Amino acid sequence: MRIAATADLHFSPQSYDHIREAMSRVRDEADLLIIAGDLTNFGKIDEMHSLLNALVRLRIPIVAVLGNHDYESNEEQQLMRLMVDEGIKVLDGSSYERDGIGFAGVKGFFGGYGRGALTSFGEPAVKAFVQAGIDEAVKLEKALSQLRTEKRIVVTHYSPVRDTVVGEPHEIYPYLGSSRLSEVMDRFGAVMAVHGHAHHGALDGKTTGGIPVYNVALPLLQGLPEPKVYRLLDI
Repeated sequence: MRIAATADLHFSPQSYDHIREAMSRVRDEADLLIIAGDLTNFGKIDEMHSLLNALVRLRIPIVAVLGNHDYESNEEQQLMRLMVDEGIKVLDGSSYERDGIGFAGVKGFFGGYGRGALTSFGEPAVKAFVQAGIDEAVKLEKALSQLRTEKRIVVTHYSPVRDTVVGEPHEIYPYLGSSRLSEVMDRFGAVMAVHGHAHHGALDGKTTGGIPVYNVALPLLQGLPEPKVYRLLDI
């Protein structure tokens, strides 16, 4: 299977016009498209309606997770229903199998990496913050445990590893993802993981267990010497 993967479309009709022609070629180059969050800019229903009008024309299977921007207007449940109604496989602690490949996905959350990860200690607000990240990791664990395929791909919006946020301002690393996600991946196994969110991060990284991690944020791909609108990954 050849997979096209992108993220952080932050849809508006004007911004999509700049990538429309390049996106139209995805069906000729890949068997499936992954969108790793931030499909919309403000999480509005009308944004999603307009985006879906463009996505259905691609005529390719799509697997997606939501991102933090998609939660901005508290309409995320409606956004997911609209996507599902158009045949998009929306992963939120859930899984999907196609042609022997399993996909497990969550939005994820932030909190930092390794020894720098925030722990559940002190004020209730801190504990609630940490619990939100733990809850996303548990959802990913559930999604991976449901898969029966040998080859598994993890889709998140937030980065599961520090490697792929390098290039962003050092001060915001803890807000770009959490190693709790990669710990789950290493326990259950995966052939790769894709994420967005780190617009100015690095393209590639690995979990402690050696699972390849690919940053597919559109702003990062557009900033390459040869700009792209998605990455092509072979399984």
